[in-house]
Amino acid sequence: MAEVKRNYIRALDIKNGIVDMTHGAGGRATAQLIDELFASAFSNPYLAQGHDGAVLPAMKGSPVVSCDGHVVHPLIFPGGDIGRLAVCGTVNDVAVCGARPLYLSASFIIEEGLPLKTLKRIVDSMAEAAAEAGVCIVTGDTKVVEKGHGDGLYIATSGVGERLEHARVSGRNAAAGDAVLVTGTMGDHGITILSHREGLSFGVDLASDTAPLNAPVEALIKALGEKVHVLRDPTRGGLATTLNEIASQSGVGIELEEESIPVSEPVRSACEFLGLDPLYIANEGKLIVIVPGDCAGQALEILRGFETCRNAARVGTVTAENPGLVQMHTEIGGTRLVDWLNSDPLPRIC
Repeated sequence: MAEVKRNYIRALDIKNGIVDMTHGAGGRATAQLIDELFASAFSNPYLAQGHDGAVLPAMKGSPVVSCDGHVVHPLIFPGGDIGRLAVCGTVNDVAVCGARPLYLSASFIIEEGLPLKTLKRIVDSMAEAAAEAGVCIVTGDTKVVEKGHGDGLYIATSGVGERLEHARVSGRNAAAGDAVLVTGTMGDHGITILSHREGLSFGVDLASDTAPLNAPVEALIKALGEKVHVLRDPTRGGLATTLNEIASQSGVGIELEEESIPVSEPVRSACEFLGLDPLYIANEGKLIVIVPGDCAGQALEILRGFETCRNAARVGTVTAENPGLVQMHTEIGGTRLVDWLNSDPLPRIC
């Protein structure tokens, strides 16, 4: 996605135009789409190099790389869109490895007929999210597929960052006595997508929690260093599935307290109406943080200093008993197993 200045007979008709097959043919129309829509939004010195890739400066810490594909439907939803989701999802994947995200690549698979104004809105949203996270989109690619073969737009992203000093986070580091924290209410993204897609109204405004979380991650690691044992973003499969992954990797048990798990009233009501469990619903702007029990208060204080984490709470404890299992003490005084997700209740949510 080279940033090169060229002269064209006329500018793209963003208001009324659509993407057609010539925009993916590699000729003048492709160059114009890249120049006027992508390069102008993502402008930075690395993109301006004009290569088929990007030559980046040396890093101080060990390189960390992640990649993701985004096929959400609908493309635009309350609280975000596929572009913001693509940036934030990859930024967060790098961040929870204990790294500072620095650079992204972005590949666009565009369906013929997509309105240019829709594409521009999504690209501008990506640029805003990248600025919010402090990362640069340094290279990319565009392809156009025939109408009926792409559902509007798919975006694939890769992220590169550098490991933070003193960061030693791993899904294998949870230890008995550790506190399990979450940074906010569960299930906001998945229920918002379902509601908007299906035209369901629950009498309230729902919005996705899509947000970059690298700033609170960096603040935690700066303050607590190696005491931050595990970081994860509970996206597909939600809190329940992600905790099962951690329990399995670390060979520990995890006990949750149902009354401590934050769930907004609109999401709780929607889940009750639809027969869904909010613990299995996707999030796109929340973290799971596991730290020693005696560090939980300090960690929560740090997290609550960020707007995206103002509802952070301790929701459970890591135990030596029942390794590999997640259990929950219910509000009515019982205990139940919180198993892995065994179905796909909300397809196409990211």
